[in-house]
Amino acid sequence: MAVPLEGECHQVLVYGDSLTWGIIPHTRQRLSFDARWPGVLERHLVSRGRRVRIIEDCLNGRRTAWEDPYKPGRNACAGIEQCIETHSPLRLVILMLGTNDFQSVHQNNAWHSAQGLAAVMRAIRRAPIEPGMPRPEILVVAPPSVRAPSGPIAPKFLGAGSRCAGMSEAYARVASEESCRFFDAAAVTTSSVVDGVHLDADQHAALASALADTVESLLDDF
Repeated sequence: MAVPLEGECHQVLVYGDSLTWGIIPHTRQRLSFDARWPGVLERHLVSRGRRVRIIEDCLNGRRTAWEDPYKPGRNACAGIEQCIETHSPLRLVILMLGTNDFQSVHQNNAWHSAQGLAAVMRAIRRAPIEPGMPRPEILVVAPPSVRAPSGPIAPKFLGAGSRCAGMSEAYARVASEESCRFFDAAAVTTSSVVDGVHLDADQHAALASALADTVESLLDDF
């Protein structure tokens, strides 16, 4: 167990997609950091006297282990090792990915997506960090299931609601197999009531509030 120096600020990396980037449903606009769940989480932790910095690396359309045929660079496994190296030392990496694995261009089910997520976890573990720096703990956050996609993104997520069935259970299984912590966002929120895929502002707040205890306990483990 690494012992932090007195006054040391814990760095936490959030690696995600548009749900965490904070896209406002039915728009191409973005919620402010203070309204996105990483920003709300940081505020909760700081209010408890924690010295913590939440670092976001979130990209619209990011998959776990697949490419977007229309936009390059959406494979989460590509570049994650350098991302970990860039932001080290890290105490914790929070992974919230998977929704885009179920876009209509892919015919993935929950098992496929979970295997992609496991590949991301393994890539984090093999990141070439500097000698003596801690290997970060990994917290997997399963996003809420896609409901009935509506608006401009509806064709992109056609059929996603049925293909993502069993997602949280599959993610929990691979998280356990990879010795990572797990949190099911569906326990505290649904996907957006506006577009059925993303998170509305109140859902960002609810997720952050629920995650605060889990993240604080993980920081206490160091």
